Amino acid sequence: MLLKKNEIVEIEITGMTAEGSGVGRVEGIAVFVPGAAAGDRLKVRILKTAKTYAFGKIEEILEPSPERIESDCPCSEQCGGCAFRHITYAEELRAKENRVRDAIERIGGLQNPDIHPIVGAEHADGYRNKAQIPIGQDKQGNLIAGFYANHSHRIVQCDCCALQPKPFEQALDAFLEWARKSGESAYDETTHKGKLRHLYLRMAEGTGEVMVCMVVNGNGLKGEDSLAALLRERVDGLKSVLINSNREDTNVVLGRRFRTVWGQDFLTDRMCGLQFRISPLSFYQVNHAQAQRLYALAGEYAGLTGKETVLDLYCGTGTIGLSMAGRAGRVIGVEAVAQAVENARENAALNNIENAEFLCMDAAEAAQLLVQRGEHPDVVVLDPPRKGCAPELIRTVADMAPSRIVYVSCDPATLARDLKLFRELGYAAGLITPVDLFPRTKHVETVVCLSRKNPDDKIEIDLDLDELDITSAESKATYEEIKDYVLKNHNLKVSSLYISQVKRKYGLEVGQNYNLSKSENQKIPQCPPEKEIAITEALKHFRMVSFK
Repeated sequence: MLLKKNEIVEIEITGMTAEGSGVGRVEGIAVFVPGAAAGDRLKVRILKTAKTYAFGKIEEILEPSPERIESDCPCSEQCGGCAFRHITYAEELRAKENRVRDAIERIGGLQNPDIHPIVGAEHADGYRNKAQIPIGQDKQGNLIAGFYANHSHRIVQCDCCALQPKPFEQALDAFLEWARKSGESAYDETTHKGKLRHLYLRMAEGTGEVMVCMVVNGNGLKGEDSLAALLRERVDGLKSVLINSNREDTNVVLGRRFRTVWGQDFLTDRMCGLQFRISPLSFYQVNHAQAQRLYALAGEYAGLTGKETVLDLYCGTGTIGLSMAGRAGRVIGVEAVAQAVENARENAALNNIENAEFLCMDAAEAAQLLVQRGEHPDVVVLDPPRKGCAPELIRTVADMAPSRIVYVSCDPATLARDLKLFRELGYAAGLITPVDLFPRTKHVETVVCLSRKNPDDKIEIDLDLDELDITSAESKATYEEIKDYVLKNHNLKVSSLYISQVKRKYGLEVGQNYNLSKSENQKIPQCPPEKEIAITEALKHFRMVSFK
């Protein structure tokens, strides 16, 4: 059966995707429905079709799921931020835990992994300590601010986001009031004209300090002093007013140059009993309360006794490593962002921690350098970006032979891929705990404890040589061949970046050009679900991946 565009079908939703859409089947065809909940019985209008799947929208809810709730945000159906605001928080946690389990079993190849119940948040709203709010204009030319709609750069006007604290709403209201009176225009991505690009906000929840930064296409703004005065009057806890200059034709939010208009150029937060200095570019977890639970788990999994050398790769401002320093003999932190390393060193001094050093280097290069220096860490902490760890880094870490590895991941698929390689190199995943750092969104964090397997351990397996397919591992297709297949069979154009993202999910090697660096302000387009499905089908066709 091939579904037709605009056809109305009746469907029962049986599961949830990682993007927060419901999924059900009609005559064997998978149908993805945004805003649906597992247990819904719906009338759905088909919007887009392919051979094995389709996308639709809800026309009528015939029987709602017991887990369905009314969204309390007027922007949630258009904004790409909250994927799970239409279901109970308990159901969201179940969906995220299942996502982690599925990735680790299917991609990582682990049988019956020891996955502990997900650590949910006490408060699912008001937790974000960072926001990047794009500025634009509506069809009438009025200045607006909000968030991008899913898979687009169309701004959905949103004056109040439930995920953000009250001071962010105060800052946005004050900024828009000033901007509409100032005569400054919004930046236009097509013409590259206009001044106002983004409002960038940070908050240190432990102290209540707030930073407001205007990202501008130029060196400054008219009436900066009056803006600073208005912000000081309206925003609770304001400590910093900054200008960031970004004149590049790019979708990266922040430029390289900052200038302080009023106050200081950093915030100070309290976390895990320590103080942390946060600069604009510093990586810092967006959920203060859940980050403390995450770091407590990481510390527990590290199993420190006071003598160990801890290597903290992708250390950011040093939060994880410094939280372990009191129970370790020595901490070595590695981070590629210079400002973050400077903050990490300041944070060590601020807390009178003398057994920690920090290196400003790429993680893989630093690991190789430490091997050459004869360093043998007892515990390695990994907290990589969404793309996960490069294979060469994993091999270098394994060569160091630490007794334990604590892996903190923000993407279950790349985590599972990396766990598979670690297993091949002699490290077994033990305790696995998902942590919900991003309630109501599609994202989930996971902490894993890996231990070095005893070389004397033996595993006996029976192989039927007739069932082995030795050609599949050797079969490869070029990016152009994959693009041609997707275009021919699905009438979709896909980029090399999208192909590389899907390949990474299945543990396949990608070209160096697509190994993008970790950056606090880097905005990378993510492969849409329909293109991911089409690319996956191509990988199966070319026998680069196989699954039943």
